[in-house]
Amino acid sequence: MTVETGHTGAATADAVVVGAGAVGLAAAWSAARRGLRVVVLEASEPGAGATGVAAGMLAPVTEADFGEREHVELNLAGARAWPSFARELEAASGAVIGYRATGTLTVAVDRDDAELLHRMHSLQRELGLDAEWLAGSACRRLEPGLAPRVAGGILAPADHQVAPRALIAALASAFTAAGGELRRGVRVLGLETGPEGVEAVLLEDGDRLPASAVVLAAGAESGRLDVPPAARVPVRPVKGQIVRLRARAGAPLPAARVIRTPAVYAVPRADGRLVVGATVEEQGFDVSVTAGGVLELLRRGYEALPGISELELAEARAGLRPAAPDNGPIVGESAVGGLVWATGHWRNGILLAPITGEAVAALLAGDEPPPEFAPFSPGRFADHAAEVTH
Repeated sequence: MTVETGHTGAATADAVVVGAGAVGLAAAWSAARRGLRVVVLEASEPGAGATGVAAGMLAPVTEADFGEREHVELNLAGARAWPSFARELEAASGAVIGYRATGTLTVAVDRDDAELLHRMHSLQRELGLDAEWLAGSACRRLEPGLAPRVAGGILAPADHQVAPRALIAALASAFTAAGGELRRGVRVLGLETGPEGVEAVLLEDGDRLPASAVVLAAGAESGRLDVPPAARVPVRPVKGQIVRLRARAGAPLPAARVIRTPAVYAVPRADGRLVVGATVEEQGFDVSVTAGGVLELLRRGYEALPGISELELAEARAGLRPAAPDNGPIVGESAVGGLVWATGHWRNGILLAPITGEAVAALLAGDEPPPEFAPFSPGRFADHAAEVTH
């Protein structure tokens, strides 16, 4: 076990956060900035789960979907939190996190894509989102690397991006600098509770860490933790494979902004890399990279950006998104005193990390979280918890 700490004493923690992904560390840093003594427990390394595989798109407009107005409102609030969050985090950590206002261009590579994107654009306009329909020629003027077959697309200038691995490093640094304690290589099994609620966190090595407040932010692993039945929530893993490509020295990437189709996305990095993803697979906790997954990503990416065939293949990885049945995050106090959930962020964990951190820190301090989280309380799964109990 490795321990990083900014504390000089051995005072009991005010809160224990389980999970050092973007959500867990953002919550821990926000709480530490409020003066709370916080310990973060991570089974592996910070960002080793979904955060380390994520492309880092901050895309509330492009991710808007039918029947999810409350999701859209939360995602927009999450996007609004990012500029100040990025400035403050870079100042606190002394690191650059790759926050870039590049925008997203979602393009149609065939007639079916065009029909779908026209429907999506109508929804975006109905919701009052900043999205513009462009003809194929206008798309290619913006991004000359697009395939000639591109028939049109949606420009969403308010969609931004960040580099998740740089984000994690900065959060870990800022958190410990604010007095927090980060313990790596500590696997949590579950919780010990009493009449008043949470009493301790139980560790795999047989130890127990006394705690009166616990934040479960372990992503897809959250559903595996042993918690009282009344507090359980339905979180499942959804596998996603990605590839990272790299331009040769001095050569430009085939796109300057995020390029998407209904089947794939390509995210350009300032360091000359291009992230192409992602598959959506119901494969349990399997994180193997498959030839079929990589082939499909490259094939779909090539349809929109033929220039990717000239890039070097730098990495292929798979991660597990934490998903709830309604695709919404699960953030708030549980039915067990002292237990706060911060999981289920599906495809928007990076986007929602700052505002989730604010919400969790507010709850730990006895304040009200941002109102956009009201529809996403763990209480909406009370029937699920009742079924588990019986």
